[in-house]
Amino acid sequence: MDPRIREHAEIIAHHSVDLQAGDDVVITAPPVADDLVVALHEVIGDVGANPISLSSDDRAQRAYLRASEEDDFETPSHTEALIEETDVYIAIRANENVTETSDVDAEINAAYRRAQKPITAERLSKRWCLTQFPAPANAQLAELSTEGYENFVWDAVNKDWDEQREFQANMVEILDPADEVRIKSGDTTDVTMSVAGNPVLNDYGEKNLPGGEVFTAPVADSVEGEVLFDKPLYHQGREVTGVYLEFEDGEVVDHAADKNEEVLTEVLETDEGARRLGELGIGMNREIDQFTYNMLFDEKMGDTVHMAVGRAYEDTVGEDNEQNDSAVHVDMIVDMSEDSRIEVDGEVVQEDGSFVFEE
Repeated sequence: MDPRIREHAEIIAHHSVDLQAGDDVVITAPPVADDLVVALHEVIGDVGANPISLSSDDRAQRAYLRASEEDDFETPSHTEALIEETDVYIAIRANENVTETSDVDAEINAAYRRAQKPITAERLSKRWCLTQFPAPANAQLAELSTEGYENFVWDAVNKDWDEQREFQANMVEILDPADEVRIKSGDTTDVTMSVAGNPVLNDYGEKNLPGGEVFTAPVADSVEGEVLFDKPLYHQGREVTGVYLEFEDGEVVDHAADKNEEVLTEVLETDEGARRLGELGIGMNREIDQFTYNMLFDEKMGDTVHMAVGRAYEDTVGEDNEQNDSAVHVDMIVDMSEDSRIEVDGEVVQEDGSFVFEE
């Protein structure tokens, strides 16, 4: 086994989820990520915790969803009970075919996600980590060799997270006391939002591995302006490009996309909360230096900003503000490397991808 896989497992266990003796651990992973699952079981055994591994096979999921009707879904009580009794939840992404679920009806997907919403909420209340195993299909999507993609993934994952936390703390100090943020990029993006009273989180490889962003939630009804997300979105096995959103009083009032606009429409029509922003994130991981069609990595790129329609994370919403609620949370990216700036309370804090505190 590649020693970097063991290092990946150690970081998950000891840095990301703070694994303790006696913890009950659920791991979900596809078969192609078996090496990381094995390494995690070794680490979990070393600690004295209790693992259970569940398959997240895309072929099986596709078969189930295509055989189902929209009104068939209910929250599965046995899955909910398992997560309720769990201390640690680890989800591993990896694909044998990145487009396996592309022919599942979007309305079926939306109905399934609504039924899963209580389980998702329960998972987010645990110590949890979402990470990536470098599978060949993901390498192909990134237009990299298998070896090249392995190097890319483990360079981004197996790093000094204390150093990364200190670097990102500079942005937290700027954003945490702020009232208003403006994102401006070329002639296509100019959007403002209030973040007043909402905590700013420093993601340094805990819940997401790799980490590398500073993020918060906009005040739900404060978003005004328009955004062109000029990096592609890969959602439900389909590529969506040129996503355009226009906001008034926090709500999407107009939208378009150059490719697969119907996928975007289905996301926005999932529920009422899907038409509002649940997250503003600023990418800060300089090891992630190329776009790979994988949001877990792409949203952390140092020259990007991302915004998510849908659910806001509870930890990013102040007690005096309303948490945006939705069955979806879909991130989309703006390239900030040229003719772009981030303003916080009228002061430029990043211009053309460079932060004011960088050398």
